[in-house]
Amino acid sequence: MQPAHIRPYDDADAASWLRCRLLSFFATQYYDDVVTQRPRFDGPSIQLVAAAGTEVVGILDVSIGADAATIETVAVLPEHSRSGIATRLLHAALPELEQRKLRTLDAWTREDPAANAWYRRNGFREDHRYLHVYQDWDERDAGFTAPDGLGTPVRVFAHAPIEREAQLRARFRRVHVCRRYVRRLG
Repeated sequence: MQPAHIRPYDDADAASWLRCRLLSFFATQYYDDVVTQRPRFDGPSIQLVAAAGTEVVGILDVSIGADAATIETVAVLPEHSRSGIATRLLHAALPELEQRKLRTLDAWTREDPAANAWYRRNGFREDHRYLHVYQDWDERDAGFTAPDGLGTPVRVFAHAPIEREAQLRARFRRVHVCRRYVRRLG
């Protein structure tokens, strides 16, 4: 396996970036968070890749606000996971975030043990949680309605307060706890 080096994203990376994101998300609870083109950032951002030759094997995209930043995507190809690439990407982004005098870097994730452990190992602390609730096509008696003229919803994705977790897990097959992690900067 060729060693990966960290560098800024380039438009020539688009297809490889998509492949990396798709394959890395398959093994997580975000397996259906599929994009068909790389998201564009309207404001300031840090867009890094870990490249092994011409192949993107890791991604870190961070959107930057007035006093805080958010990790929009952090992903590593499964065959390169647990090799330190995500941490190297994070460490490559931190100097620019601190130079901008930002106070915090945050990220949102679900219940994947590896992802949660990575955030904690890298100085992030959980500060908020809520639920992602899905109603699938065969859960038709879920109580969701559609506007006049449309049929019964086939699939629904909704947010709910964490206090309703037990009730919603009893009613729906797919319920995830979504956590916000925050790392202080500076």
